[in-house]
Amino acid sequence: MLRRLVAAAAALVIAAEAVLLVFVHIVLGRTTQNQSMSVAGMDPDVMSAATYAMGAGIGAFLLLCSALLVYAALRDRAPGRFARIVLITAAVTHGLLGALAVGLVGWGAFAAMMLILCLLVLALTLYAAPSRPEADLQELRPTSP
Repeated sequence: MLRRLVAAAAALVIAAEAVLLVFVHIVLGRTTQNQSMSVAGMDPDVMSAATYAMGAGIGAFLLLCSALLVYAALRDRAPGRFARIVLITAAVTHGLLGALAVGLVGWGAFAAMMLILCLLVLALTLYAAPSRPEADLQELRPTSP
């Protein structure tokens, strides 16, 4: 029951983060487009398009993480290899962004990133990879010469 609750909470928080980050990227893209200023000679249209693309990419990645957590919660089984890799990548990314957020944004953003990191790590550890008892027993058996 706890595993399902943690996975569902993590999925909900990550989906909300995806929506928020896409919105932030839309605002940043619009601002860049409306300013019509070049930074170091870059075209403002290219910068706004890149901002939109980054927002879409980050939103898609976070929604994939959320969908994988919902799937794990519905099945109440450990995520597969691909899902684990995606979720571990998201956890590492949140850890790094949390470290950067302290200096750039403040402690509130750091706390939010660490909350999401904790939910991801807790969901991954509660759904530990199933062990293979047969393989464990074979390792313990002495081999004959």
